[in-house]
Amino acid sequence: MSKFINLRVIVFFIIALFMLNSCKTIENLPGGDARKYPPDPRERVKKNLEEGRGFRLDNLANSGKGGDFMFASANELWRASLDVLDFMPLSSVNYGGGIIITDWYSDGNSLDESVKISIRFLTNEVRADALDIKVFYKKCNQVASCKISQKTGSLSAELKKQILSKATIYKKQNKDKNFKPYKGGTVDTTK
Repeated sequence: MSKFINLRVIVFFIIALFMLNSCKTIENLPGGDARKYPPDPRERVKKNLEEGRGFRLDNLANSGKGGDFMFASANELWRASLDVLDFMPLSSVNYGGGIIITDWYSDGNSLDESVKISIRFLTNEVRADALDIKVFYKKCNQVASCKISQKTGSLSAELKKQILSKATIYKKQNKDKNFKPYKGGTVDTTK
């Protein structure tokens, strides 16, 4: 038992030593002495960047070292899926994880039946095998005992067809928008 207590004391002193060693005096902290830092924020940013204590987002975009991020508004399948499911409340939407899950939805005609849809994106390309669509049905009786089942069939196929056709339209619009005609030896980049 005393070995365990001694070990605790030693670990405590080691941690305390590291914490005290990493502390700095107020004079060494940034912003501690107003005479050393310019009052204009642009000049402070410039000084911090020169000293290597910061970064700018526009430098990341121009450096060529950063990644190429495709945002949800540029992904045709994602936009088309959200447009097709626009009438349903969404329970979970995660672009990074590539999944859309709706909440239980009933059209109002049959209160004891509802549907829930899950769309998983397998690729960003507009093609038939890019989506995994699952449709779940919930049927409840008067005693509030519900049965949930997954069904494959016409609804899943119809959703996939609608999403792919909308995504194809969005892809064509993006291609037309980014098209730059060839003009006599040089590409006109002013348009």
